[in-house]
Amino acid sequence: MPLKLFTEHPASVGETYLGHCRNALGFGVSMVVAGFACILHAFFPFAFVQTGSNAILRLHDRMVVNRRMRPESGQRA
Repeated sequence: MPLKLFTEHPASVGETYLGHCRNALGFGVSMVVAGFACILHAFFPFAFVQTGSNAILRLHDRMVVNRRMRPESGQRA
């Protein structure tokens, strides 16, 4: 299996393979935890009232708002 399969996408967003792995795992864990909170909120509407929306806002900031510029192309990473 060519190494390019593991490095092409991370490089396209300005990350190394390990950096992308860390970031993607962080996003995934955050989404799973927020998802469980939303499921519990469905049955217990008094619990986790803002957990899902706060997670979405936080992840959006990490992915879109706070991206660093890719120096070689001038495009957002």
